[in-house]
Amino acid sequence: MRNSVYALVTVLSVLICFSCKKEERKSQISRQETNIETFINNTLSKIDTAYVVNSRGVSRLVVVPGQGDSLDAGGTVSFYYAGYVMNSSSISSTNLFATNNKDVALSQKWEVSDTSAFDIMTLNLSGSELVEGLKRGLEGVRGGQECYILFSGNYGFGKKPLGTIPANAALAYHVWVESISND
Repeated sequence: MRNSVYALVTVLSVLICFSCKKEERKSQISRQETNIETFINNTLSKIDTAYVVNSRGVSRLVVVPGQGDSLDAGGTVSFYYAGYVMNSSSISSTNLFATNNKDVALSQKWEVSDTSAFDIMTLNLSGSELVEGLKRGLEGVRGGQECYILFSGNYGFGKKPLGTIPANAALAYHVWVESISND
């Protein structure tokens, strides 16, 4: 009898703990989505020509529209980027975790002697090398477009930290699209 009571208490404790973590995660994602929405609204109020495209939980805030065809789900895109952990409703240079844009790197006083780090990135969207949020956000971009791709921890790097990126972090990518191809 004592063993079954102990087992029941253990199972209930585990369930309560899991439920609390699930609620904490929901609350974290809700805060991230509010921060993203505030960033978007602040930017829209400052740039008359800016607009937003939402794609399955990811927002693309276009600040320079670009031209020509838009990128299909299986297309190839060439771009420069600056990636930020989004801890608040603004993007801070202190939260920059990666870039292939030499000007951004220089502004942060990063080492720029390895010039290959600043090569344009060319990727096919059908590949698996992109984090899901970036893949969803890039779909539909046009050559010459400048945009921010913003998403909650639901579409980022997941439950484990990656370098300076905390687990389940909201991310913002400032993207400068050079060209796209749907061939």
